[in-house]
Amino acid sequence: MKIVVTGGAGFIGSNFIKYILRKYQDYKILNIDKLTYAGNLENLKEVEANPNYKFLKKDICDKDLEDYIENYDVIINFAAESHVDRAIYNPERFLKTDIFGTFNLLEITKKRNIRFIQISTDEVYGSIEEGSFDENSPLNPSNPYSSSKGSADLIVLSYFKTYKIPVNIIRSCNNYGPNQFPEKFIPLMITNAIEDKKLPIYGDGLYRREWIYVYDNCEAIDFVLHKGKEGEIYNVSSEFSIPNIEIAKKILKLLNKSEDLIEFVKDRPGHDRRYSIKCEKIKKLGWEPKVDFEEGLKLTVKWYIENKKWWEKIKKSKKFLTFYKKIYNF
Repeated sequence: MKIVVTGGAGFIGSNFIKYILRKYQDYKILNIDKLTYAGNLENLKEVEANPNYKFLKKDICDKDLEDYIENYDVIINFAAESHVDRAIYNPERFLKTDIFGTFNLLEITKKRNIRFIQISTDEVYGSIEEGSFDENSPLNPSNPYSSSKGSADLIVLSYFKTYKIPVNIIRSCNNYGPNQFPEKFIPLMITNAIEDKKLPIYGDGLYRREWIYVYDNCEAIDFVLHKGKEGEIYNVSSEFSIPNIEIAKKILKLLNKSEDLIEFVKDRPGHDRRYSIKCEKIKKLGWEPKVDFEEGLKLTVKWYIENKKWWEKIKKSKKFLTFYKKIYNF
């Protein structure tokens, strides 16, 4: 199989590329990434010499992208602006990449007559006080990020219905694990704790999310790639949820740090209280999560301890520091 992975230098995309090349010795991957602030080719050092792997630096909005995608079987679109805080301050970038970029890729799939898999998010459903959303639940996004992803999902489905393009949409809960950009919640908590810096927690800290170890999500995407039914949406979750404040406490305990490092900060606008999704559909394909949260968190903390050079370089950059101060007023 020949796979185009867009956004493959990011967190989930890079882990997926490594997963596929380890599992399928004869699969070929073209990684297309613009290398914005969160795209990092260091995430792929272990595969850069693999003859089945190629990298192309391009924006998914580029109209000439079609010229580079010939004789491929599927495009898996990980490319997205994905941080809610950034979306609040600069929504235009999210609309361009997440909506028009997806549209451009769909046009290519239509012309090339290939398959398309959209990597989406549980955030498109919005917040839910009790119970869980399934794949047929209405979309109710709360911020420019989730709105842009929800819009892209609808466009993807329209190409299936109108043009008969074979598509799937995968909506996963919050991922965590190696190589996650350190502005995201879990790596920010870990790296700040290692540095004895304050751990900024929005509001009362009781915002609840479901979490999945990134390798489990990569396996779920693999299941949809090989067993998914055309036109179907698949939710992916460990179905384990926990408030943000409890995650911070667990991280501090693993690092033998004081809870005095926790600092509550002003809440962000439009902050969803709770996400929860059902995943019976993908479980019928044979997938089950393998890594529980306690084990996954220990593995993640260990990775950030052992890879300080990777994240210290990022956190010392001017762009990171400027954004961090803007968001948390630190």
